[in-house]
Amino acid sequence: MSTNLKEPYMSLLYSGPSLAVLHEEYAARGRVDPDAQLTSSSTLVMDAPVDRVWKVMADLRTWPSWVSGIRILELGEVRPGASFRWRLNGVPLRSRFAVVEPLRELTWTGTFLGCYRAVDRHVLEPLDDGRTRVTVEESLAGPLLPLFYREPMLRANHERWLSDLARAVA
Repeated sequence: MSTNLKEPYMSLLYSGPSLAVLHEEYAARGRVDPDAQLTSSSTLVMDAPVDRVWKVMADLRTWPSWVSGIRILELGEVRPGASFRWRLNGVPLRSRFAVVEPLRELTWTGTFLGCYRAVDRHVLEPLDDGRTRVTVEESLAGPLLPLFYREPMLRANHERWLSDLARAVA
């Protein structure tokens, strides 16, 4: 079998590092999994100061009021190492915060359907004019993932989330 045929097949089966490694070696260090089948990054400049953006973004309990398709099932303190459970478009997710750096970054790892793993990073950058640049970056990996979910779908979810956040902080 040629390498060219084997490599796409192996990519279909990629599930990434263990969740513990993904959390400690990637997410907690401000990185996503570059080898994941899906990676995406989207940025939007918001007409709000960084403290207002952070306040809304870091208050997960209010997410269902401004983001469609999200339901928070279980949430304690928003701090590194704390777990939370939620649903995104009906899909149950289990997540754990990796970075909670007020006014700068909110990052977590998560799993869904038992075998898919993600790193979600949300990075805020205050701009000189009082606005805030928000970047969402994610890696998503798991067996056969590209057969039912693709990068344009992931990007569309990020861009919708950013637009919803911009409306919530306006």
